[in-house]
Amino acid sequence: MGEQQHVTFPQEVIDEYAALGVDLQALFSAGHLGTRMGVQIVEASAERVVGTMPVEGNTQPYGLLHGGASAVLAETLGSVGSMLHGGSSKIAVGVDLNCTHHRGARSGLVTGVATPVHRGRSTATYEVVISDEEGRRVCTARLTCLLRDANPGDGARMISAG
Repeated sequence: MGEQQHVTFPQEVIDEYAALGVDLQALFSAGHLGTRMGVQIVEASAERVVGTMPVEGNTQPYGLLHGGASAVLAETLGSVGSMLHGGSSKIAVGVDLNCTHHRGARSGLVTGVATPVHRGRSTATYEVVISDEEGRRVCTARLTCLLRDANPGDGARMISAG
């Protein structure tokens, strides 16, 4: 749990960040919280971000996937999409997250898929659908991120903080 997998980025994104000396794997990760929870980002572009998280270790007292764990997965995936949409000159900061929990999950992996609802100059909104291993919807979330101008050194701070 918590090992980093290689995320596939579009070549133009790799080139843009490489020119700035930014480590995409560190910048677009789930950070320390996501690592503790076993979040793995397996696909990432501004059009679609996919990640998984184990149910085990992320449950509430009744043995069901904790709603807060679903929120962590949703915010991680939506933030990655927003960051990719904003590009290297912007950083994405979550300003609104809502989650509707449809059913419980007791075991296995859940998979989240984030797709854009709105991608503007100053905000980006993503819908995140989290499903169990049988493809049943566990949670639907919506995340809106503010896209603010990156200051010199933001990338280095984000990498060391993540």
